[in-house]
Parts: sequence; C-alpha cells; structure tokens
Amino acid sequence: MTTPAFRLGVIVNPYAGIGGALALKGSDGKAIREKALAMGAKKQANEKMASALSVITAMNEQIQIKTAGGEMGQSVCEALGLACNVIYQPVAHQTEPEDTMSAARALVDDGIDLLLFAGGDGTARNICDSVGSDVSVLGVPAGCKIHSGVYSVTPTAAGEVVAMMIRGELVSAMDAEVRDIDEDAFRDGKVIARHFGEMRVPNELTYVQAVKMGGREDEALVLDDIAAYVTELMEDEPETTFVMGSGSTVGCVMDALGLENTLLGVDVVRNGALVASDVTADTLLKLTAEGTVKIILTVIGGQGHILGRGNQQLSAELIRQVGKENLLIVATKQKLQSLDGRPLRLDSGDPTLDKALAGPTTIITGYRDKVLYPAQ
Repeated sequence: MTTPAFRLGVIVNPYAGIGGALALKGSDGKAIREKALAMGAKKQANEKMASALSVITAMNEQIQIKTAGGEMGQSVCEALGLACNVIYQPVAHQTEPEDTMSAARALVDDGIDLLLFAGGDGTARNICDSVGSDVSVLGVPAGCKIHSGVYSVTPTAAGEVVAMMIRGELVSAMDAEVRDIDEDAFRDGKVIARHFGEMRVPNELTYVQAVKMGGREDEALVLDDIAAYVTELMEDEPETTFVMGSGSTVGCVMDALGLENTLLGVDVVRNGALVASDVTADTLLKLTAEGTVKIILTVIGGQGHILGRGNQQLSAELIRQVGKENLLIVATKQKLQSLDGRPLRLDSGDPTLDKALAGPTTIITGYRDKVLYPAQ
C-alpha cells in the first residue's frame, strides 16, 4: 500500500517584521507597512520560510504542498523547486490580515495535515481567528513581536519539526497560547500583552519556543551587581562604542549610568554619554563604522533568545562586523535556570552567522561573576 503524501499548508505574511530593523516596533497596519517600505525596508518573511522549507526539499515526493499565490507562499515554494497547488489568490499586491485569514480557511477546507506559516504575533492572531484548533499549526518566526507559543525557536527548527512529521515519527500535540501586544503602547515603551486564544502545535520542545515571560525581573540586588560590573567595564573603555540592546536587564545598566533608556529599542553609548536613542539598523552601521564596538545583550526569559527577538536592529552585518568576542550577554542565573537546560537561541537571520556564534557562551550573571552556557 502506498503511503499517502503529507499535506502541508504554507502561508507567508510577506510584510511580517518589515518594521523591525527600522525601529518601528511592528508591522501591523497599512500605514506602518507603507512607511517601512518608503524608508527602504526589505521584506524578509519569505527568506525565513525558505530556511524552514529547505530542510524538507529532499522529501519533495513525500509531500503535497498547498499554498497561497505570489509572495504568500507560491513564490518561495517554486524558488526551492517544491511543487505546490495554489488554493488561494490574494486580491491585492499588498496583502492584508483578511488575506491571511481567508488563505488559512481555504487551505484547511481543502484538507491539510499541518499549516506552516511565517509571520509574527499579528499573523498568529489572524490564523487563530480563522481556523482555531481545526488543524495543527506551526509558526516560522518572521515578525517583530514573537510572544506566542506557536512559533518554532528558529526558521530551520520549524523545518526539522515538519520533517519529523513527514517521516511519521511520533510527535505529540499540545495547545499553545496565542498572544499579541498593543503596538502603539509598544512604541511608547510599554508591553501590554493579551491572550487571544490557543492553537494546536507539534509538541517537540527542543524546537518550539515557550511563551515569553512578562514583567520585570525581581532580583533587584543581582541586577544591581550586573549593572555595576558592566558600567565598570564601560568606564575602563571610554573610546569604545557600546550598543545597548533592548530589555529590562540592559535597562538596569542604563539606569546605573544615569542615561535615558529605550526599553524596547536599541541605544548607543560612548564615554558615559548617550550618542543616539532608538536607532535603526542602518543608523547603527553608520555609528559603529569606526573604532571598537561592543554590543550588550540579554536573554529573553522563558525562551532563551539573545538575537532575533525584539532586537532586529542588530543586523547580521553589524554582528559580524563587531565579532563574537565583543558581544556582552547579561542575565541572572535564575533566568538561565528557567530555561531548564534548553540552549540560548540565535536567530540573526543568517544561518551561517548563527553557526559561527553557537557553542559555549560567556554570560555575565553578577559582579565579576560569569557562567558558560550553550548557544544554538
């Protein structure tokens, strides 16, 4: 008896994450998308989906791909040589949430075993509203905001999960939370996240991320120690340019310096002074073109990401220019312990760079206190 082909649904929100590198804090709404494009933003969601689908190209004969037309899935499948059936055609060139919802409904109604989609939390909300728990789904992280638990830890990881399912390996299913934040409040430095529902995802925890922890770290003394040590390092290097990544732990360092901090953005500091606030990826490259540069990062609680979540302004080009030795990662031991042994996650958008950065990584966990923790 011939084994039936695995029916894979593919949807791409081509505008997901378009505002990330430009510090626009999201891509929801036609006005933001048009602003991002006018500023020279590049659409990268299809590249993320390509990273996921490239894992299964050798399994082409075992799968039947159903997708939406053009940049919503068809183009990336054809570029990889994957045969696909177009079930839904978007009405306009600039797709809207209604296209995502209609495409998801059409694919599910046509019959699929898994819906693989590339986007951010807004895309997850759209799909949840459209199909709910009618089908198993898995998100390929491509947006500025990834708070939902329906996303894989990296695009390639999504492909690995799909490959396991195509091979018929036992993969449990779990209900994962769909969350999204208010983008207008986000641009004002406030995280107001809401629960919007749940969807069923393949339960392979090595590859699927946990829901992002909310709130500030309560280990005040430990954070003070970290801030004291990092500010001491900065004072010893007055000519070095320090790129301050987003997050509350980095924010504590800025507080210790007495500088205004963009909690959900990226700032630049040199010789104890604030050089620029809430900068874009292009601006960062200009400000760091000369001299020694170091980047201060933190770990996202519950997920373990140090790149690719809320700090897309830190482009692969910048990170490669700065070098691994000049990445200073700060986190409390409690935050690392909350990962339950899962590695730190690298999702710079450049798989080759991620591989170069992988391995045992030094984390500053207190005053002159460091630990080694694996990054992957």
